[in-house]
Amino acid sequence: MISKSFKGAKIACYSSYFTMSAAFALSPLLFGAFHEIYGISYTLLGTLVLLNFSTQLTIDLIFTFFSKHFNIKLTVTAMPLITGTGLLIFALVPTLFPQLAYLGLVVGTVIFSVSAGLSEVLISPIVAAIPSKNPEKEMSLLHSLYAWGVITVVIISSIFLKIFGTENWMWLTLFWAAAPIITSLIFHLSTLPDNVMGENAKQGGRKSTYFGLALCTLCIFLGGASENAMTNWISVYIENSLNIPKVLGDVLGMALFALLLGTGRIIYSKYSFNIIKVLFLGMLGATLCYLTAGLSPLPVVSMIACVLTGLCTSMLWPGTLILMEEKFPHIGVAAYALMAAGGDCGSSVAPQLLGAITDAVSASSWAKTLGATLSLSGEQLGMKVGMLVAALFPLMGVITVLYMKSYFKNKKRLED
Repeated sequence: MISKSFKGAKIACYSSYFTMSAAFALSPLLFGAFHEIYGISYTLLGTLVLLNFSTQLTIDLIFTFFSKHFNIKLTVTAMPLITGTGLLIFALVPTLFPQLAYLGLVVGTVIFSVSAGLSEVLISPIVAAIPSKNPEKEMSLLHSLYAWGVITVVIISSIFLKIFGTENWMWLTLFWAAAPIITSLIFHLSTLPDNVMGENAKQGGRKSTYFGLALCTLCIFLGGASENAMTNWISVYIENSLNIPKVLGDVLGMALFALLLGTGRIIYSKYSFNIIKVLFLGMLGATLCYLTAGLSPLPVVSMIACVLTGLCTSMLWPGTLILMEEKFPHIGVAAYALMAAGGDCGSSVAPQLLGAITDAVSASSWAKTLGATLSLSGEQLGMKVGMLVAALFPLMGVITVLYMKSYFKNKKRLED
């Protein structure tokens, strides 16, 4: 049972993950609008994703090495306010200075990404430090709330954009900028557990621990890449490559993706399967989904593959954290920061790579020739090629998880 004194902290953590989804999901929903209104290329739009996760990566690394110098209570209380400030700038600068629209998007992205990085580093160890009979359930449930937040953002945003038009996107952003304020108040009124920092000193001197953490970091890198390449491009891919209207692309694409993402995490929180098997099946399933999305000539099949990627990748990020906590109990916030760094690195590289490939292929002469043969535009062909390249991330994840299974099995046998 969770102590009554920490119920406020638990609610605040859950609320933080829910509201953080606005910063993650809103920008990709508006990619099409930014491309049409401001003429921003897909490569530059992918760079916004790169900046998002690169900023988070920087925060992750700072906490990895300097975690003990931060006031945890003050930091988590400030996090939501930073999110709101970033979204405010994201909305206002392109409107006030349209000639500097991309610069405004960059500045706003960097600011709300600072908060997202802090959230990833601190929320999981806070929840892990709260006494519970089933910590795996709490961790999986925590990460599921991000998915439910994405669904909420997608549905509300899609309805707004359908009624008021994409040209009024800034008012939608202002609405989401106000939402995190409640989370900040809850954190301010809550009591946090004392053992959030963990017991790094007890674990830090062993080479096997370092190597095990390195494997977990690689796994979460590939998991983050597998999840977020699709998260950030599924809306645009379904709209442009599959010729589906935007509102349907957002709801049938990103919302269903997030629904399956959250469903997978809820299922695990209830049944707690063998986490290594879950990671293996997730990586394998994601590989097949990316290949199907890129190769299938049938739009409906491609869309189903995109959506199913949500279920396949649902446990790749939280599952790696669960595996780490299982193999290295009470490892501490610095290790969580390292995991977040790995996940953010993968989450920044994959979407940027997909966007760059789309632009490069779209501009090539052979794409136009091949596209005409396949009844595809250069842009549609470029996105399909991007999906095929993105399949390399979960494919490498399959190999990594198989090695991790063997490594931890041998490690346990030697320790016994």
